[in-house]
Amino acid sequence: MTFQEEILQGIPDSLPEYPQLDSEVNRAPKRKDILSREDKKLAISNALRYFPEIWHAELAREFLEELNQFGRIYMYRFMPRHEVKARAIESYPGNSEQAKAIMLMIQNNLDHQVAQHPYELITYGGNGAVFQNWAQYRLTMKYLAEMTDEQTLVMYSGHPMGLFPSSCNAPRVVVTNGMMIPNYSQPDDWEKFNALGVTQYGQMTAGSYMYIGPQGIVHGTTITVLNAARMRKADGDFSGLLFVTSGLGGMSGAQPKAAKIAGVVSVTAEVNPKAAYKRHEQGWVDVVIEDINELITAVEKARNEGENTSFAYLGNIVEVWEGFEAAGVSIDFGSDQTSLHNPFAGGYYPVGLSYDEANTLMSADPKAFKDAVYTSLRRHAAAINKHTAKGTYFFDYGNAFLLEASRAGADILQSDGRFRYPSYVQDIMGPLCFDYGFGPFRWVCTSGKSEDLDQTDAIAAEVLQQMLDEAPEEIRPQLADNLHWVKEARKNRLVVGSQARILYADAEGRMRIAAAFNQAIKAGKIGPVVLGRDHHDVSGTDSPYRETSNIYDGSQFTADMAVQNFVGDAFRGATWVSLHNGGGVGWGEVINGGFGMLLDGSEEADAKLKSMLFWDVNNGIARRNWARNPHAMSSIERAMQVEPRLKVTKPHLVDDNLLGKLL
Repeated sequence: MTFQEEILQGIPDSLPEYPQLDSEVNRAPKRKDILSREDKKLAISNALRYFPEIWHAELAREFLEELNQFGRIYMYRFMPRHEVKARAIESYPGNSEQAKAIMLMIQNNLDHQVAQHPYELITYGGNGAVFQNWAQYRLTMKYLAEMTDEQTLVMYSGHPMGLFPSSCNAPRVVVTNGMMIPNYSQPDDWEKFNALGVTQYGQMTAGSYMYIGPQGIVHGTTITVLNAARMRKADGDFSGLLFVTSGLGGMSGAQPKAAKIAGVVSVTAEVNPKAAYKRHEQGWVDVVIEDINELITAVEKARNEGENTSFAYLGNIVEVWEGFEAAGVSIDFGSDQTSLHNPFAGGYYPVGLSYDEANTLMSADPKAFKDAVYTSLRRHAAAINKHTAKGTYFFDYGNAFLLEASRAGADILQSDGRFRYPSYVQDIMGPLCFDYGFGPFRWVCTSGKSEDLDQTDAIAAEVLQQMLDEAPEEIRPQLADNLHWVKEARKNRLVVGSQARILYADAEGRMRIAAAFNQAIKAGKIGPVVLGRDHHDVSGTDSPYRETSNIYDGSQFTADMAVQNFVGDAFRGATWVSLHNGGGVGWGEVINGGFGMLLDGSEEADAKLKSMLFWDVNNGIARRNWARNPHAMSSIERAMQVEPRLKVTKPHLVDDNLLGKLL
């Protein structure tokens, strides 16, 4: 059976043989055994409805075994036999180019070189899933292969509800993930309802089909590390500066590469040997060291000799903070990017337990594992506090470290109840990028050709240079950093999976770059291009401990912006749109919306990109303006001058002295 025939088949006509699973593939940890006997019957019944009754007796036993062994029903038997990867767009069967582009992006998310746990359909973050099971994958790909440009595929948390009549101007796919009734949005609710097969955690770009491997976060991390380093040495000479952090799985694997690009020495701790050595093989980290004393010696040598080395420590991050303090090693700045939005199901591994011991305890005794995590977090925070007392700059990198450490009772709060340390959005991304409208614009060359990516890099660089020559002083630093980034991108070997690129751009930059791409496609210079972004952006996400942590009018706990963003993108020309509960800071802690758009060289694509990209950014700037963020207030003024049809409500500023006298 050919690749195209397998897609068109959907659920097979005959029961396929159980596949041989490669022991070298990184597997998801066993999930909590949270279902009652009756719940397990319901979970199996829910899974069996994808298949004809004649198979039910055999599959029921198999699914119960999966449920008991893994805590979930993944339906491994129905994994595709052909390799899952981002093929050239013409390789996919179908009636719609837009649908083919979506199939390409789905397969990229599940590529074994890209996905964190590909057998379990998890792209990153420990639980960021594209689908709940392989039957959903097969049905979705079949629907996409059959659809026309006058149909829309509706996706309920990985489940393809079906194709519905629409119009050529409607999105081809509308995705929602984890949209729970608010009172059912606690961590154990995810465990239960995901195990039942009725919802999933789509993270941000996992369930939105827009993940492009660690490159997607490398750029944002590079900007963050660069600006954190500038706080230590404003002259830009970062030789000898040391950055300490943790996490090499999924998105966090970007950290050593970003530190390398920024020009600092870095140590990234990782407890999973497969994740650490995978990043080393991919060239994302220079050296893997398993002994803390050897690490200390190597780090001091690199600093003294001005070597820009990235180290992976195969062990627990607490050992690094404590070991460096005991040895008198000064740390210039530090953070953490373990998946603490998911602390008790593989997102954070407690000190004192090996990786395998922790995975066993996680499922065998969840309460004991939670106690171990909280004990570890208290030690973790205490060690950081000792370093910051000596001058280390520490920031929360949006992974819920401060939030979960506070829940553990760690010494992480000030006397007024606020966190002792800032979010990186509060100090860096918010005021320097988001308030000006700069965020993670990304694209994928659907031809799969590296030469197409090279041409798009050159086009983007030309546009950014033009903008830099014309720009007001306040946004010149952002443009300069991104111009340097895209010129150096190929040299830094950032491509994993699809031929993709990311850079930070404002609304004007995104529209100008996209329009230039569309003209190149029309002229036959490059193939079609998919546009997208991370939800970690100006407008896409309402997250009080990350993306909107620099919103101070109280509205950081509301989610109107993300929902409006999702809806507005849908009727302004997006090829697909997504709305998720949960993201990098946790289930129930964030709502985020995303999109994908296919550029095919047409006039319709020109009109759509201008309408949608302008809205996609300025929706968020308008909200930040209303929150009285100074840079956003000036940015929305410029946007209204560019587009006379834009009329935004502006705030009147209140004199603090007036309120001080009143209260």
